[in-house]
Amino acid sequence: MARSACGFSVALLWALLLGTARLLRGTEASEIVLPVGSGVTVHMKLVSPALPVKPCYIVMSRQYVTELIISPGERKSFTFSCRNPEKFFVLKIEKNIELKDLPASDSQVLGFKASATTAKYCMLGPCPFGEVRLQPSTSELPVLNRTFIWDVRAHKSIGLELQFATPRLRQIGPGESCADGVTHAISGHIDATEVKIGTFCSNGTVSRIKMQEGVKMALHLPWFHPRNFSGFSIANRSSIKRLCIIESVFEGEGSATLMSANYPGGFPEDELMTWQFVVPAHLRASVSFLNFNVSNCERKEERVEYYIPGSTTNPEVFRLEDKQPGNMAGNFNLSLQGCDQDAQSPGILRLQFQVLVQRPQNESNKTYTVDLSQERAMSLTIEPRPVKHGRRGCLDHRYCYKKPFSLRVPPDILQLPVQLHDFSWKLLVPKDKLSLMLVPGQKLQQHTREKPCNTSFGYHVAGTTPGEELYFGSFCPGGSIEKIRVKQNSVVTLRTYAPSSQQEVSKQGLTGSFIPYFKEEGIFTVTPDTKNKVYLRSPNWDHGLPALSSVSWNISVPSNQVARLTFFRERSGLACQSGRAFMIIQEPQTRAEEIFSLEEEILPKPSFHHHSFWVNISNCSPMNGKQLDLLFLVTLTPKTVDLAVIIGAAGGGALLLFALGLIICFVKKKKKVDKGPAVGIYNGNVNTQVPRTQKFQKRRKDNDSHVYAVIDDTMVYGHLLQDSGGSFTQPEVDTYRPFQGPMGNCPPTPPPIVSRTPTAKFTADELAPSSPPESESEPYTFSHPNKVEVGVRETGIPLLNIQGPVEETEE
Repeated sequence: MARSACGFSVALLWALLLGTARLLRGTEASEIVLPVGSGVTVHMKLVSPALPVKPCYIVMSRQYVTELIISPGERKSFTFSCRNPEKFFVLKIEKNIELKDLPASDSQVLGFKASATTAKYCMLGPCPFGEVRLQPSTSELPVLNRTFIWDVRAHKSIGLELQFATPRLRQIGPGESCADGVTHAISGHIDATEVKIGTFCSNGTVSRIKMQEGVKMALHLPWFHPRNFSGFSIANRSSIKRLCIIESVFEGEGSATLMSANYPGGFPEDELMTWQFVVPAHLRASVSFLNFNVSNCERKEERVEYYIPGSTTNPEVFRLEDKQPGNMAGNFNLSLQGCDQDAQSPGILRLQFQVLVQRPQNESNKTYTVDLSQERAMSLTIEPRPVKHGRRGCLDHRYCYKKPFSLRVPPDILQLPVQLHDFSWKLLVPKDKLSLMLVPGQKLQQHTREKPCNTSFGYHVAGTTPGEELYFGSFCPGGSIEKIRVKQNSVVTLRTYAPSSQQEVSKQGLTGSFIPYFKEEGIFTVTPDTKNKVYLRSPNWDHGLPALSSVSWNISVPSNQVARLTFFRERSGLACQSGRAFMIIQEPQTRAEEIFSLEEEILPKPSFHHHSFWVNISNCSPMNGKQLDLLFLVTLTPKTVDLAVIIGAAGGGALLLFALGLIICFVKKKKKVDKGPAVGIYNGNVNTQVPRTQKFQKRRKDNDSHVYAVIDDTMVYGHLLQDSGGSFTQPEVDTYRPFQGPMGNCPPTPPPIVSRTPTAKFTADELAPSSPPESESEPYTFSHPNKVEVGVRETGIPLLNIQGPVEETEE
């Protein structure tokens, strides 16, 4: 691992030097020449079909183009319209080779360094081509990400062999990448069908790969890598009578993880694949299956076969479900045999296994001393033996439910005299029964370009379900993310970036637990810090959210703060091939919800939220090149209260109460003197509103419904406490009570049919748009009339009744 880190550092240094040189010299002309008959085609194209905001072009004869194809026998000169074309363009150099009637003299033209013993025709006996050269060389090509492809076709009876120079290759699985960015993708042919053998990095055990009928080798070199050689040679061999043979050489103790062809897809039907292992005589090898599936066989039986030199039972046949052999001495072969699958329901055959090579094991306890204090370029990998069934792999959801487990690096490893590079936990979840929750000891920050992590270590979280791989992101301590919930199998990797990480790692840790199953790919619980900005981006940022998947963020807002939600783009740029893509912003406390279509509509402008809220995005099946990725920002600011409004409201209320008090006192005095009833008079010249939720009806000047006889103090103002039915009610009082109920645990679910325009749901305290607005043109006031005699009848009709006054019988 240290060697990989060193290689990555050297590659990064080259990148910086190349970038500096480019800035100094600016754009310069390039020329590519392809000889006639070379069989090489150069294709230069944009990274993405969609043009970026600031486009870059290929300039040829004052013409601006976005794609350039150079065929054998052509010479083309060009330059770029920008200083950093590596961000916009990639190079694909492809060589097609037909091994049917190839003269030995043509091997030089095809880019091979031929040996002196080359036969006249490759069909006639051995034909060692030798080392494969990069043609054109990297010095003749512009500084872009380059992929060299050799597609060699041969007769079905011819075997081809790829030989790799040291350092040998290491196979990687789905979701993994190479530290230096250099990858080898190798495929074979079955008639017209291409079969993926695997993807490989450097520093492994794979030394040779033999294939039948043809081979396709793709070498990817990042633009900053200085490599100018292929690192492999090719030769033809006799028929191997199977799909391929992979040779893995161990020079000492170690392990290797290997996969069947097309992994994680299905192994080709009724095919045979073999691995040859070279193990030193003083060591022993053990095989364990990490992951496998069997298909539905119609004829024959899927199996693995071991050929162990010196064994009297060769070949030893095992089913994939069996415990595999261990403590084997010497070299051995392992073969995977498929079957004839059921045409109606074929199923999938796939296998991922590990070979562990170590010293002979016995039952006695031994003490080993490992002294690496004098080593600088050595990496140490210590792994427990894989256990097929055990209490650390959650297989029974009834046992695992809600039982926490700690994800901490063992202290003994941290005390080693070498720096820890990374430490991974593979978390297996019962499918469709439980999900996984990760709670950090200290809240995490998501690494983004706008706010990168600057800590000495961090976590990488990725899903590992075959065919559903999803990279959730990189996280480091010191942020706002309290919980990360993922749906299914995941890998959590702790990676260090500085020597000082040893002490900090020992104080940190994650706690995992199995929770009830949910359908979203992931749910993030975020509690923003009042002092820092929170940047959040959707998973699989570089490749887009997977089709028909959903992810949610549960964002908490303190009662004394206001959250500002800002999206960094005006539109998502998504184009759906099928289905619909939505974004939902929901406040469970106020029941407010907004729904946006991500395919066509403009993303929301910055919005403010006084309560905790959810952000949920659900993807469709996007078109090629149109992926869904969102980046948004959450900031908190203290709530501000308009003192002028409060003082004005308080002053107005006090003034109204004071006026009412004076009127009541005056009425009492007047009643004592006159002994006659008071009368309520409508006055249309005073702009005062009655503090009541019901509304006065218009056009009452046509009748006398606004004139009332007053016989009691309570009848003068008691009507203000009456409802529309005439019964007395208590006055309405607004009292603030902080929300103390539980926050919703379930993210919003997109509706099956949604309008393309945003929809807002009104809360219980809001008025529906169809309700008539409160009229401000009908103010009322109450005063005593002049000394006019009024009859002794009394009326108990409420002031707000729209009917005319009804006389009651005299007492």
